[in-house]
Amino acid sequence: MNRHSALLLAAGGSTRLGRPKQLLTVNGVPLVRHIAELLLATRPEHLVVVTGGAATETDQALAGLDSVLVQNGDWKTGMASSLQCGYRALGTDPGLLLIAGTDQPCLTCEHLRALLRQGNNHTDVVTAYGEEGRGIPVLLSPATQLRLADLRGDTGLRQLWKNGATTPAFLHAPELGFDIDTPEQLEAAIRAGWIDPA
Repeated sequence: MNRHSALLLAAGGSTRLGRPKQLLTVNGVPLVRHIAELLLATRPEHLVVVTGGAATETDQALAGLDSVLVQNGDWKTGMASSLQCGYRALGTDPGLLLIAGTDQPCLTCEHLRALLRQGNNHTDVVTAYGEEGRGIPVLLSPATQLRLADLRGDTGLRQLWKNGATTPAFLHAPELGFDIDTPEQLEAAIRAGWIDPA
């Protein structure tokens, strides 16, 4: 398997949810730490975690993990700034880049490994395909990573394949279409046993 690094986006303010989603717990473990451990299980050369909202608590939740924590002072401008902040922290040669967020309680290590396996077929972009279409987690080739500098605002990675500039390959994983952005989604995740009750 080709070399890869990992980037975990954990800077959001969770305004619709009303509490930091990265600090929700799975079997007593903060969600941000749970997903960081999934990324580390793929054996990346580096793991960078971008924080912003609730940065102090998020840093504490990640204590002791083999990761680099980077605070994005511009996190309120949207995902693009966090992607760029994290990418800069990875250095000049991260290999393939595996990117995940902190609001998908159904994410597993097998999802991430499947992305990496498909990425070894020299695909520029491999993305999970959920109920609402393509999204994260995503794997970017070195060539595609160079386009991260062109992203703006909160549309994030969707800009990479907008207007057909890049045609991603898909990992069919409809369960990853469920994320936690609202109190209703949080309640559904608790009922399903994916997130601990408050």
